[in-house]
Amino acid sequence: MIPISVLILTKNEQQDLPGCLASVAWSDDVHVYDSMSSDRTVEIAQAAGARITQRPFDNWASHQNWGLQNIAFKHPWVFYIDADERMTPELVQSVQTAVTAPGDSVAFRLERRDFFMDTWLRHVQTSSFYMRLFRPEKMRYERLVNPVSLADGPVGEIAGYLDHFPFSKGLGHWFDRHNSYSRFEAEQIVANRRRGEGFSVIKALTEKDFHERRYHQKELFYRLPLRPLVKFLLLYVVKRGFLDGRAGLRYAILQSIYEYMIVLKVEEREQQLSETSAPVLLQQP
Repeated sequence: MIPISVLILTKNEQQDLPGCLASVAWSDDVHVYDSMSSDRTVEIAQAAGARITQRPFDNWASHQNWGLQNIAFKHPWVFYIDADERMTPELVQSVQTAVTAPGDSVAFRLERRDFFMDTWLRHVQTSSFYMRLFRPEKMRYERLVNPVSLADGPVGEIAGYLDHFPFSKGLGHWFDRHNSYSRFEAEQIVANRRRGEGFSVIKALTEKDFHERRYHQKELFYRLPLRPLVKFLLLYVVKRGFLDGRAGLRYAILQSIYEYMIVLKVEEREQQLSETSAPVLLQQP
C-alpha cells in the first residue's frame, strides 16, 4: 500500500462514488467525508472499507478546513478527491514518487482533465491545475465556494491526470449545483466589497504563486462590466475553446450563464442589504 491517506467529499454520491473508490483502492486509509447524504453513499463507502465522517455542510472553506483539522488520518500525506473524479494509473505512480522524496514541498499541484459530451475540455478552462496532495497541517482553504488552496510552504508539481466528470449526473444536476455555487459566489463578492478588501492588478498579472494570483484575478474579474460576455470570450476565444468542438462551445455558454447567475444574485443581495440598512422614516400624525 502507498503511505497516503485519501479524502473524498460526498453528498448523495451513490452513482459516482463506486468508481472513485475503485481508483483510490491502492490506499489503506480512505476517508469519506459526508455532508449528511440521504441516499446509499454511506452504505457504499462502508462496504468498500472506507472510514466515514459526517458533518452538515456550511460552506466550502469551512467544511474543508474542519475536515483537515479533525479527521484522524493514518498517514502524513493526504490526497483529496471528489466523488466524480478518478485517479489515472500514471497519477497514482506520481503521488507515490512525490511522497517518497518530497524535498521541502508541503503540497503538490496536478493537472485535471474535465470531460463533457465524451470530450476532454482541453482548452475551454480558466485553469486545469489543482493542489490535491498535501500535508494536512500545512493546508487551509479560503472563500465560501471554489475555495482557494493555501499551502504553508513550497508547492511542487506532479505528472499524471486526475479525470473529472462534472456532467455524470446530467445537465439538470449541473444547473442545480451551480445555482448553489452562484449563491455562495454572490455572498462572497458582497462580503468582500463590504469589508473593503482590495486587490492588485499587478499581482493578478505577475504574482508567482498560482493561488494568490488566482485570487487577485478573480477580484479583478468581478469588477469587469459585461462579465458573462467576457467569460464566454475568455473561454471560447482567448483560451481557444473552439478547439474543443461542440462540447467547447456548449461549455463556454454554460459558464457564461453561470456568470450571469452570479451577477444577478450580487445585485439582488446588495438590494436586500440596502433595504435592510435603510433608515425607517416615521410618519408624522
